[in-house]
Amino acid sequence: MRIAAEALHILAGLAAALAVTWVSAWAYPLGEKTIWTIGGVAMVLTVLMGINPLRRAIRVTRKRRRAHG
Repeated sequence: MRIAAEALHILAGLAAALAVTWVSAWAYPLGEKTIWTIGGVAMVLTVLMGINPLRRAIRVTRKRRRAHG
């Protein structure tokens, strides 16, 4: 369950970054290239920030499975 929660947090962050980037690029076409570049960076950072919590969740899940059988 922890793993799914962390994965969903990452996906939600990616969806939010994509939505904000898309709306921003639509609203300001002159800056579209820059907006998509920064949006892409935000999406990469979202994934990078989610890696450690996801790894922790995997570790906790494995420990619990070993302890219970």
